[in-house]
Amino acid sequence: MQPARLRQIMDKARGQRVLCVGDVMLDRFVYGVVNRISPEAPVPVLRQTRTASMPGGAANVARNLASLGLQAIIIGAVGTDEAGIELNELLEHSPGISARLVPLKERPTTLKTRLVAGGQQLLRLDAEEVGAPSASGEQSIIGAIEDLVPTVSAVLVSDYAKGLLTDAILSAILSAAARHSVPVIADPKGKDFSRYGAVDILKPNAGELGAAMEMPTSTTDDVEQALDAARRRLPAKAIVVTRAAQGMSYIAAGSACGHVTGKAREVFDVSGAGDTSLAALGAAVVAGATLEEAVNVAILASGIAVGKSGTATVSASELLDAIQLSGGSQKAGTLTADAMVGQIERWREGGLRIGFTNGVFDILHPGHVRVLEESRSRCDRLVVGLNSDASVKRLKGAERPVNSEQSRAQVLCGLAAVDGVVIFEEDTPLNLITALKPDVLVKGGDYTRDTIVGADLVEARGGEVFVVPLVPGQSTTSIIARSRGGA
Repeated sequence: MQPARLRQIMDKARGQRVLCVGDVMLDRFVYGVVNRISPEAPVPVLRQTRTASMPGGAANVARNLASLGLQAIIIGAVGTDEAGIELNELLEHSPGISARLVPLKERPTTLKTRLVAGGQQLLRLDAEEVGAPSASGEQSIIGAIEDLVPTVSAVLVSDYAKGLLTDAILSAILSAAARHSVPVIADPKGKDFSRYGAVDILKPNAGELGAAMEMPTSTTDDVEQALDAARRRLPAKAIVVTRAAQGMSYIAAGSACGHVTGKAREVFDVSGAGDTSLAALGAAVVAGATLEEAVNVAILASGIAVGKSGTATVSASELLDAIQLSGGSQKAGTLTADAMVGQIERWREGGLRIGFTNGVFDILHPGHVRVLEESRSRCDRLVVGLNSDASVKRLKGAERPVNSEQSRAQVLCGLAAVDGVVIFEEDTPLNLITALKPDVLVKGGDYTRDTIVGADLVEARGGEVFVVPLVPGQSTTSIIARSRGGA
């Protein structure tokens, strides 16, 4: 994503009202130093130095929305206890957040206490009771939903499986949102994703998606199959799956799977990273971003969050700084192989995943476009190896190419899917692949894995190889033959 586009999205999102409904909790962090092992048991002794408390769960989604410049409203439930009082006070003093927390006498406020030393969590202690709210509590929450949905631009549902989000409450959210044309994004739990209904975006993680679909999700191919199954089985309009270090993948009705990888970062603390990505998705959606753009914003935000301590938030300025540092606006154009090696090194320093495909691309047709777009969807930067004029003549005959190598390179560089072009003189791109060391290698469907030049090199380095199905009836040779027949 271009920095200018990200700035446009965040500017449009700023000030918009978004409703968060879900399980709120109090996150407490006890920080200290460990210098010895207890004489009573083989456990470390934490000498407490400080404590910090902050809103967690759905309340942390609201915190992230406010940090991104939006106006957040949170609906949830707390107990009539000290933790509930503390959580209410924290939210009251949080700029950009208003809270409608229903007090429930029958259950305590969910409290998660983490013991931390040297930047590492030693233990997490949960104080909670899981279960549905009372009938009166449920009605109070439904009343708040019906009051507030007409006043907001989106609803974010944050389910932490604490029991608040009953079928009646989910139904009330969907019904009110449908009446007022408000998009709904849900972060689900459990195996029954159908209970979230026709939400605009369903955002499980890979493990949750695999459990719900009863399918593996360890590889990109696995995720694609699970997403396709989810699209067919579930009423959700789009599904976005978070995949930790492998990025995020997504699918919507009538479209193929997309994949976005993030910048490689040192993970300091994953607490609340899912809340951050949910808030970023919501911010992008209310700004009118496409699904692909929203996923890019979400993965950028969550990547920043895991580098922070505690239940962290991310600001719009941090997003803009991060995308500019990643080289988000940089296209390479047509370069020599040596120059492209240097460019790829700079892209990789920004944590970007490099893809490669190659061909003659003499007369550009839909088959070419499909391969290029599919290739780009699997990486952050796509380099195209282009056969030189001399190479094409050896492979295709004296009358080819129809267009010169410079003309073909210029057309390719003008496509959004292409980030750089390298013209090579050999009959195959083997030397070029060896030099560039791509993370992803893609070819059209007239190839098999065993016939793709360089496939073994890419896979030996831990990369992936993909074959894109052909578009029937599309080839440069047939186009030339038809044009000559007509003439």
